[in-house]
Amino acid sequence: MTSQPYLSELFSLDGRVALVTGGSSGIGRAIAGALARAGASVVVVARKEAELAATVEELTGDGCRAGWVSADLSTRAGVRAGAEEAAGMFGEPDILVNSAGINLRPPMTELDENVWDLTMAVNLEAPFLLGQRFGPGMAERGFGRIIHVTSQQAHRAFVQSGAYGVSKGALESLARSQAEAWSPYGVTCNTLVPGFVMTPLNRRLSSDPEKVAALAARTMTGRNGLAEDFAGAAVFLASRASAYVTGQALFVDGGLSVH
Repeated sequence: MTSQPYLSELFSLDGRVALVTGGSSGIGRAIAGALARAGASVVVVARKEAELAATVEELTGDGCRAGWVSADLSTRAGVRAGAEEAAGMFGEPDILVNSAGINLRPPMTELDENVWDLTMAVNLEAPFLLGQRFGPGMAERGFGRIIHVTSQQAHRAFVQSGAYGVSKGALESLARSQAEAWSPYGVTCNTLVPGFVMTPLNRRLSSDPEKVAALAARTMTGRNGLAEDFAGAAVFLASRASAYVTGQALFVDGGLSVH
């Protein structure tokens, strides 16, 4: 017996449909690519059309089935319109990945209502609205996977967590609430917790070599994260292999959180 049939049975996403917000860059793009190469039809949702088109062109060039939707996830109307357009592409999603986020972290004394509202809208309310739109359908069909990308700031305060940390902490609580509601019907809801990852979202820190080195030294692996480090974890959480894993936070951080 070869390992291929066994691994395919556990991890294949053939026939599944995935929606990945923030799927045009950074961790979201890496996850979208992993799900597509594992067999899912993937719709990437973000704002910038050029980046979306480039992502889908790469995936379709590799033989994957992929499409994109440009949507403003900072407004309820934008989220709802984007969700409907995405669902019309390959059908209702079986897998929802909320990776889109904004990283506005002024000092607490300078944190105003506009930054607070925008951060909560993109990082927390959009995942909530998308869950409300797609979670019940997943439950009716008996299979679903909801995956949120959160942050170390959901668990500890550093480098000016501000509203960003609050939004990510609340997102982990949302995952647990979603798990409580829908896991009896075959829908798992979990979070991926990055360490410091060299992506455009972290450009403010990644442009400082001293800070990059200091953060790497806090890990057990001796390096900072890369977007592709999330591929395997995302496929696991999206597949039948994770059927008994729900309401959990999976740290993909090189040991930063336990160092």
